[in-house]
Amino acid sequence: MNKNIHIIGSGFSALAASSYLAKAGYKVTVLEKNSTLGGRARQYKNKGFTFDLGPSWYWMPDVFERFFADFGKKPSDYYTLDKLSPGYEVYFGKKDSIKISDKLDEIYETFEKEETGSSKHLKAFLDSAKSNYDTAIKDLVYKPGVSPLELVNATTITRVSQFFSTIRKQVRKKITNPKLIQILEFPVLFLGAKPSNTPAFYNFMNYADFGLGTWHPRGGMYKVIEGMVTLAKTLGVEFQTNANVERVLVDTKKNVSGLIVNGEKIEANLVLSGADYHHTEQLLDSNYRQYSESYWNKKTFAPSSLLFYVGFDKKIKNACHHTLFFDTDFDEHAKEIYDQPSWPKDPLFYANFTSMTDKTSAPEGKEAGFFLIPLAPGIEDTEELREEYFHKIIDRFEKLTNQEVKKYVIFKRSFCVNDFTKEYNSYKGNAYGMANTLLQTAFLRPKIKSSKVNNLYFTGQLTVPGPGVPPALISGKIATELILKKQA
Repeated sequence: MNKNIHIIGSGFSALAASSYLAKAGYKVTVLEKNSTLGGRARQYKNKGFTFDLGPSWYWMPDVFERFFADFGKKPSDYYTLDKLSPGYEVYFGKKDSIKISDKLDEIYETFEKEETGSSKHLKAFLDSAKSNYDTAIKDLVYKPGVSPLELVNATTITRVSQFFSTIRKQVRKKITNPKLIQILEFPVLFLGAKPSNTPAFYNFMNYADFGLGTWHPRGGMYKVIEGMVTLAKTLGVEFQTNANVERVLVDTKKNVSGLIVNGEKIEANLVLSGADYHHTEQLLDSNYRQYSESYWNKKTFAPSSLLFYVGFDKKIKNACHHTLFFDTDFDEHAKEIYDQPSWPKDPLFYANFTSMTDKTSAPEGKEAGFFLIPLAPGIEDTEELREEYFHKIIDRFEKLTNQEVKKYVIFKRSFCVNDFTKEYNSYKGNAYGMANTLLQTAFLRPKIKSSKVNNLYFTGQLTVPGPGVPPALISGKIATELILKKQA
């Protein structure tokens, strides 16, 4: 049995897999094209400010605990978590915002103030969400996506109707207040799809939100990456940065035989790719690719993003660590992402000020600001458009939060479609992978094991279970389990 494996990429799924494989006795070499590890979760520092380049929400803490527990460790062995209170704030207009507490009783009170009777409906909704969360975590998301039978058990049979209804229908059945509706529909955006296209079963994301809360690793999400790298190294994993994999070589028996890395051939008989799935298949000769260009083009991809990392020479008022700006038409923006791909006329956006709760993020008296606008993947990306949209959202931010901030900008860095393509070889510059719609769930997603090349496997947000950081950790585990089963 071949006990050497090369892993392409060093994002969350690749790092998780590297530790699981090393623990199983494999000699693991991780090849990362960029100069630092972490994939989309890399870090950016400038003038005393520290930013996470990618993921900024720490949800589903139990998944992280389960990962580290598999190695006899705890998250606290590597980083310190702070529970955010409030978890986040949502703006619907000037002086019109709702803060989501870290306590369920207070969330119920908030809902009741906005709509009489809504707390009763919210409790029933969250009971269903918790039950679905338990089912998903225990029975579904740790499955390898090889058969539809993985979705069938005594519990899921009773909930089959939830796969044919949607989050939107479920939320709006009992609650009519538009603000509360938006708060309940927003968590599925982490799955990369519209609430109208997301199966109702995925309301478990609402339990992740209200039931488990929003957390922050002190020092940023990159502390999680550093912890996972430390763990992997103690297990013997070798990391190589600036190692760009340019081709995957296949012999006449359809076995992986090597990789071309930075122009040089290395022997590799077992490969797991945590890089973009579509890109990895482009590294193969066309007859060894499982999925055609038309296949990828027909799939619903999660959005790309326009990101800004901004250093402010002042403390920001009237905002929280996580602040969402839903003062424009949610459905219109969604249409401009999924139905008529274009730059949004009036975009929703998100702002993150880690330095409000984490003093390591910015110099004293200053603020680190992270702004995100969801965009359609594959659209035109120019410096002029980026600048136009920076002013759009900053002007709105100033108006909604009643303060001047633009003149206090020390620096800003942007990251958009072209950067996702260049830095991560991301298909059409998407930011989150493939959306979890009904026809892109579980066994209907691209497979972990290549059907055309022996000893070639995939992990990450284009395969199972889907987009997001916790699913990436899970993807690394299930990919490993499939490798161990097939290589035995």
